[in-house]
Amino acid sequence: MAYKAESFISDLDKVAKARQEFSGYLNAIANTLTQAEQEGETASGKLGLESTIEDLELVSRNLGEGVFRLLVLGDMKRGKSTFLNALIGENILPTDVNPCTAVLTVLSYGQDKQVTVHFKDDRAPERLDFETFKQRYTIPPEEAKKLQEEGIIAFPNVAYAEVQYPLTLLEKGVQIIDSPGLNDTEQRNQLTLGYINNCHAILFVLSATQPYTLGEQRYLENYIKDRGLSVFFLINHWDEIQNRLINPEDLTALHEAEDRVRQVFRTNLTAYCQVEGEDRYDDRVFEVSSLNALRQRLKNGSLEGTGFSEFIKALNHFLTKERAISELRQAKLIARQAYRTVHEACDRRIPLLSESIQELRQKIRSVQPEFDQLVTIRDQFKDEIRIVGERQASAIANSFRSSLPDLAATFEADFARYQPELKFFDFLQRGKRQEFEASLRLAFEKYLLDKIAAWSLTAQKDMDAAFVGLAKSATQYGESYTQVTDRITEKLTGQKVIPNTSLSAEDKSPGWAKWAVGLYALTTGDVGTIAMAGTGVFDWKQILLNFGGAILVTTMVYAVTGVFLGPVGMALAGLGLGSFSAEMARRKVVLTMKEELIKLLPQIAQEQSFQVYQAVKECFDTYQQEVVKRMNDDIQSRKAELDELLRQKEDYEINQQAEERRLNLLDNEVLTQLHDVEDAYDQLIGQPAIVLTAA
Repeated sequence: MAYKAESFISDLDKVAKARQEFSGYLNAIANTLTQAEQEGETASGKLGLESTIEDLELVSRNLGEGVFRLLVLGDMKRGKSTFLNALIGENILPTDVNPCTAVLTVLSYGQDKQVTVHFKDDRAPERLDFETFKQRYTIPPEEAKKLQEEGIIAFPNVAYAEVQYPLTLLEKGVQIIDSPGLNDTEQRNQLTLGYINNCHAILFVLSATQPYTLGEQRYLENYIKDRGLSVFFLINHWDEIQNRLINPEDLTALHEAEDRVRQVFRTNLTAYCQVEGEDRYDDRVFEVSSLNALRQRLKNGSLEGTGFSEFIKALNHFLTKERAISELRQAKLIARQAYRTVHEACDRRIPLLSESIQELRQKIRSVQPEFDQLVTIRDQFKDEIRIVGERQASAIANSFRSSLPDLAATFEADFARYQPELKFFDFLQRGKRQEFEASLRLAFEKYLLDKIAAWSLTAQKDMDAAFVGLAKSATQYGESYTQVTDRITEKLTGQKVIPNTSLSAEDKSPGWAKWAVGLYALTTGDVGTIAMAGTGVFDWKQILLNFGGAILVTTMVYAVTGVFLGPVGMALAGLGLGSFSAEMARRKVVLTMKEELIKLLPQIAQEQSFQVYQAVKECFDTYQQEVVKRMNDDIQSRKAELDELLRQKEDYEINQQAEERRLNLLDNEVLTQLHDVEDAYDQLIGQPAIVLTAA
């Protein structure tokens, strides 16, 4: 029985409800702690739970607002818009038979059909009705192709358009980013690429009638391969294989033709379908007929025979099982951390309620050496992050500075696949000369993009390793930190801290260390994202992408081509009509470009390497700032907790019995709320709950 789109919607609905449910659980814990801190102001003082409340509210808000983001990529005339219309079940996006969308478009849910266009400059966003947007920001396919060939952006000042539409799929928490087509210019690719690391899955649309073109090969090699991304490949127009046969009824010829196309894609896409060393080709590559699927959905809702049933089933499993569980696990982790913080704070506070002011002052003085040790641990980790950051920034900048000049050595062979067709007589005509120079500039841009992308992948792997190393250090520092905080508790309470054997290693780690390791982060399946994925603090991969693209390519393309276009023109003009041949002209152009690169690349490498250094260092600086802030917050909250109690004792007599009762009730209430989260999580994944007791 074919998998139905309705089942996908139903499962997404369950996940959306689960997100809201878990968001509510965390918000309830945050409210409980907020109320407890307010009550503490007139009792024994606050417990220093401000940062815990902030984290609970942040994750609650992210879950409540969370969506599954799907980025649709593909070259022109691959049927991306038709595929999307079939996926969402309504014909809302312009297709290739009509004008093509010329800007990056984000589809999200809204009760009213409207579009908000966001600009790159300081202009305020422009709100349009749907029809006006389609008229103003779409262009005919022929014009789009012409602009692509000339390297011109249709709407250069538009960042993206946000389309709100009252569709069930979007209402259930799916957001779709529709790209205007894979183009070979850095300017047009940059915004699309910027969404890659922020999406849960990439839907890459190919065509069975144009199997794996050079442009698609370049794009996948440069921006998808080995970057830990989840990619689904949709081989569209599968029905066209039969339509193009001389005898469409010849089943033997059809099977042979289909097998030839399958072999092309399997040979070239298998490398992109490896998940933790396992070949997942059959779960990632699908043969679809988008136009038939759209027609059938609009007519009777059926997807039979279009390949969509198989694809939607796989996408459903990925989003509602793999992705959703990782997001909801985050809620469980932070709820556990919140309870642990509250439980330890109550355990420290209750024994101190009976202490006199003098005894309390003495105990606070006695734990000052331990607080100094916490500061030392903070400073040690801070220094390690700084040292690793500076080392990585220097190494990657040096790598760039040394590798860029090396491009000239292999330029003649490497540039062969990019160079435009050379027509000497066209070059001699002023109007045609501009076209020739534009095509040469575009060819060089493609070449340079590929080279820098290959280099940046190596840089990314180095960054991966560095952050994994810092995550391991965070775990070790966290263990030392916990040992010191346990000694503080023992000195204050006079009681030995007994380790809770029901706690996992991640539960025993302090909150700041969890953040540094990435346990609060949404899992992406890529070990390189172990630090800060999904936290919104920063995306170091995006910074790598930015300096690998916008900073370097834009500067270098215009710096280099602006210089060698003159010498290239002189070289061609010097050939003379009598000695002209296409091959001679080609060799002369490439040789002249190489000579200019030999002169220019060392200087450019030196100048731009500082930008590389700064970008890499910024990643580690931001990481360091957030880690130190969280460690400072923890240290200060522990101190404030004691100072609050002392201040309250100095101001008035505390009702010891009432306060003990209030704190015990708080402990039990948060524990009950934690159990609600854990029970819901375990029920969701079908595993029995592991009870966390207050002992």
